[in-house]
Amino acid sequence: MSFYEDRAARTQAFLADRFGLFLHWGLYAIPARGEWVRNGERISNEEYQKYFDEFDPVRYDPRAWAALARRAGMKYAVMTAKHHDGFCLFDSQYTDYKAPNTPAGRDLLREYADAFRAEGLKVGFYYSLIDWHHPDYPAYGDDHHPMRGNEAYKDRPENFANYLAYLHNQVRELCTNYGKLDILWFDFSYGKMTGEKWEATKLVEMIRGLQPGILIDNRLGGDGKAAQPPVYAGDFESPEQFIPAEGVTDALGRPVPWEACMTLNGHWGYCAGDRNYKTPQNVVHMLAECVSKGGNLLLNVGPNAKGEIPKESVAVLERVGAWMRENGGSIYGCGAAGCPKPEWGRYTRRGNLLYAHIYERGTSAVRFEGLGGQVKKARLLMDGSELKLMRPWLGGGDNGARDAFVELGTAELPEPLGTVVELELA
Repeated sequence: MSFYEDRAARTQAFLADRFGLFLHWGLYAIPARGEWVRNGERISNEEYQKYFDEFDPVRYDPRAWAALARRAGMKYAVMTAKHHDGFCLFDSQYTDYKAPNTPAGRDLLREYADAFRAEGLKVGFYYSLIDWHHPDYPAYGDDHHPMRGNEAYKDRPENFANYLAYLHNQVRELCTNYGKLDILWFDFSYGKMTGEKWEATKLVEMIRGLQPGILIDNRLGGDGKAAQPPVYAGDFESPEQFIPAEGVTDALGRPVPWEACMTLNGHWGYCAGDRNYKTPQNVVHMLAECVSKGGNLLLNVGPNAKGEIPKESVAVLERVGAWMRENGGSIYGCGAAGCPKPEWGRYTRRGNLLYAHIYERGTSAVRFEGLGGQVKKARLLMDGSELKLMRPWLGGGDNGARDAFVELGTAELPEPLGTVVELELA
């Protein structure tokens, strides 16, 4: 099969799941100023060591995390095995800079993988290509290293081949020691640090040999939208903190699998001062928008130093979950409807079922432009109740025959987060 056929086959189930949980967690939860705190504050390894010495998430309960994700309607999860600071949540034989050597005293990634699988969710690992702790990762001249431009690091000897061996060995551990993996989420390439700088072809061939069905994101580098992408271009695009205007297509105009990764507040890692949380309505609208454009939503939470998901995040996910239990049929297995965006919300579609996500009630019947004579049945998805199809009197002309109309029968939207009407098309 071609690259495109391989990718389409691998991503079919992923694109039916539509909704996943992103978990950014590590030592940076202690300073609680976001996962890039080392970069922004130019913190050295020596200064950062105090967080390693005190990392003890006494309330870490991945079973509770997994149960929350399931209740929220999520189908898969991705957690940081290693972030840019180089700290490993897993028990790697290639470093001492890992959770088992902190007061936590154990492999926290294994507990996550076991708990989420037990809850019926697919399991993914995030792995940073960048490593600010490793002595052979470029520091002085790098664009992002906390010690960039620091004269003390200017002449520090570095052997990037050693770092590459370390990176490949750790990825091999993740693909060998933790059972079946569904997603490997790399982050990130930049400047000259991209593609074969990581020996990306060799890396991907190893991964696929160990985990044949795994999905890999696009951040090793390479253009996954090109006419002939490299093997390391990835299975899906990963727009960050925005949703593409019209989905993602390749050089020939064909749809490309994609997943928008979005934070629940303004940070990936725990930030104690960031209370700017998205509302449940924000999340539902983001999710429906992604699906309406053929994409997934990977929604991030940042657990705190004690291992708890913040209560604000929990409240949002619980409310979204209540909406998903009643309206998930308009999300799972659905995609773009092939209709123009309506003035009142979004469309998603599965087969001959068209789902109208209505965000504005208006003052009369809901109008489905261009669907006159095509709608066999209409019902409110949240409770299955029949909705009456109608044709308003327009005072002459075609009497609205071009469009379909449904009367909701209520002054307010039945579900304020987003009322979904299922239209069965002829």
